[in-house]
Amino acid sequence: MEKPIRIVIADDHPVVRIGVRNMLSEKDGFDVVGDANDGDEAITQTLELEPDILLLDVQMPRLPGLEAMRAIMNGTPTVKILLLTSTITTQQIIEALHIGARGIVLKDALASHLQTAIRTVFSGDYWIGGKRVINLVSALHDLMLQAVVPQRKTYGLTPRELDVVGCIVEGCSNRDIAKQFTLSEETVKRHLSNIFDKTGVSTRLELALFAIAHHLVEPE
Repeated sequence: MEKPIRIVIADDHPVVRIGVRNMLSEKDGFDVVGDANDGDEAITQTLELEPDILLLDVQMPRLPGLEAMRAIMNGTPTVKILLLTSTITTQQIIEALHIGARGIVLKDALASHLQTAIRTVFSGDYWIGGKRVINLVSALHDLMLQAVVPQRKTYGLTPRELDVVGCIVEGCSNRDIAKQFTLSEETVKRHLSNIFDKTGVSTRLELALFAIAHHLVEPE
């Protein structure tokens, strides 16, 4: 009979830890040997218990999951780490894989994916995007292509309207904008009216704050 896969669960929410433990205990082949409720405990438990798999929450108190993973990989590089998270960016996935994560499981997919993900990672493959990944280099390449695709949302603004938004962020008056782009002030006002309608703001200050928050202007 094969030995069960030894697992440590690290998550700051007791409900998640209990739920995952119960989920795994229902199936043969899994043995939850420890749990932790913050990043420091995750490191300690993993180094002391040397599990096969660490289920590690990305958002952890005292020490974030990715930082805890760096320390763990320096001390116990044989452990295979599956990150648990509600949301994660493509850039965070790339960083996690570079550090040494073997996969990512979204919390809303725990019931359907967790056991398969653990077995996949334990067998030596990766679990990314809800599926088994054998070629990590190819997967990383695909992720990097996704990461460099512009995510800028323009809210239907035309290139000229975006130019005007940039000027508003810089504190320009309508006259300044008109002079810069060789427009009449009436045209600038019309552009601003359209911009206000598209973005849902009503003042220049609100527009400037909106533009910065939603990356409508490129950083200097």
